[in-house]
Amino acid sequence: MKKARKILALLLVLVTVLSMAGCGKGGEKSQSTNAAGTTEGAGASSDVASETSGESGDSKFSTTYGSKKFDNVTITVEVFDRSNAPEGSTVIDNKWTKYINEEMNKVGITVKFVAVPRAEELNKTQLMMASGTAADIMICYTASVVEGFYNDGGTFDLAPYVDGADQAKNMKEYIGKECLDLGRNKDGALWGIAARRSTTANSNIFIRKDWLEEIGLQIPTTVDELYNVLKAFKQKHPDAFASGFSTNTKSSDPHGVMSLAFLKNVADEKTYDIEAGSATDLIYADTGYGEYFKWINKLYNEGLMDPEYYVNATNDNALKEDFVNSKIGCFESNVNYNVDNLRGSLLKALQSTDPKADVISIPPVKNINDGVIYNKNYPINGAYLFIPKSAKNVEAAVTYLDWLGTKEGGFTLFHGVEGEHFKYDDQGVPCVIDADYNAKDKDWTRHDLFLIGNQGYYKTADEFAAATSKEAPGYENYVLDNYKNAVAGTIRFDPTFTAPTYTEKNTEISVIRDEYFVKLVTCAPDKFDATLEEFKEKLKNVGYDDIIKERTEYYDNQYASK
Repeated sequence: MKKARKILALLLVLVTVLSMAGCGKGGEKSQSTNAAGTTEGAGASSDVASETSGESGDSKFSTTYGSKKFDNVTITVEVFDRSNAPEGSTVIDNKWTKYINEEMNKVGITVKFVAVPRAEELNKTQLMMASGTAADIMICYTASVVEGFYNDGGTFDLAPYVDGADQAKNMKEYIGKECLDLGRNKDGALWGIAARRSTTANSNIFIRKDWLEEIGLQIPTTVDELYNVLKAFKQKHPDAFASGFSTNTKSSDPHGVMSLAFLKNVADEKTYDIEAGSATDLIYADTGYGEYFKWINKLYNEGLMDPEYYVNATNDNALKEDFVNSKIGCFESNVNYNVDNLRGSLLKALQSTDPKADVISIPPVKNINDGVIYNKNYPINGAYLFIPKSAKNVEAAVTYLDWLGTKEGGFTLFHGVEGEHFKYDDQGVPCVIDADYNAKDKDWTRHDLFLIGNQGYYKTADEFAAATSKEAPGYENYVLDNYKNAVAGTIRFDPTFTAPTYTEKNTEISVIRDEYFVKLVTCAPDKFDATLEEFKEKLKNVGYDDIIKERTEYYDNQYASK
């Protein structure tokens, strides 16, 4: 009996040693599941990554939807709350979250959603990670923040769950290697899943076409021509605001496409990437951005824009009200803003009271330095998805992301059901049947539930534009023109890198920026240069030379590896 107990004790010690050998760096254990779906303590260390991230097909984790049955696993998923849920629904409990669970229950996974206000995305993400309350699948638009979580040991390397030939097949096919690799470091670790954009189109310049015809002027193609148009608009419509470009000077917005007409260094792509991380980066590094603000200052002082623009700068409804009330002649905003059904079909609303009114998009105006048209586009990815170390089952979480790449998954969440929400045209493009019905039934939540893509489930940008045009009955050509103009000319993609010093000093920078962006627009013209220099000096004092140095080092390495 004593001998048996000794043998048992030795076995227990052996089991303990073996289980400890599975611990990863810092004693953390990653979670896997066996064929029955129960949890195993398999370490997601670099050793595991090296064994499973190849294309051998012999992968440790089964993450292609339907390739295994889990044992009643529950995962949590962040979802943005935009306060737009229809009556009787919430962002975490609605027709489509129920559909998700019907499909995921087929493979033994239950999905619970965690609502986060969209406007508080970054702050909430950092708070949830710090407090250990993060969902199993988190969303963040700031690459440096997500990679920082990984570098600090707070998130999983997803390469062991994704890189195998038989792993996450649907997700990888949809996202594509180029986009997926944006979430990978130089050692091959996959710190985040980069959601692919269906289109990189960012914004448009919009103008009152009927007002142009009224004063007998052509569509402006240069800064000087545009200024002359704005002056003529004000003379003809003294109670309206000729210009709405100032909305892009609010601190929460990056620089707009109009500013590219002034930048001196935009012709060099690498220099642009270094200097265009934010509007504050540009004001410090490219003197052309100061010229853009001087132009805005001229518009302000000549009464060509709302004299109290800064009051409405953070009010998204202010521009809509000016639009539908014929109070604005030319402005810049999100691509397709004039006819987007989700924004209320603003041109349709305007024409209900003024049938002759017409608001169209135009191509960007030429750069004042080299005469080239430059356009500002999003990067090829939007949000980054990541899985914190607090997650109990990474395999199940990645399986959910893979399901989003299927027709039953992301396609249905975005487009709905054939015959109810859409029908196919002759080219096989899904076209809406009733845009108003879709807006109320699914469109309010479809973008936020389809995590692995931004702007919808489409294989190409052309397919996206064609399908999106069908969502604006009677305004299809406006949509096509909007997306055409939003990608016209030489494209400059928004850089994705954020300098560590910028993140560290963000609060101080924001206070300075908020004060001086308003001052630059509203000061007397003869005070502009001094105000700009004062602004730059304050930025210098909070470490802006370090920010530009860090950005330069980062992009030196990026371009050296191309």
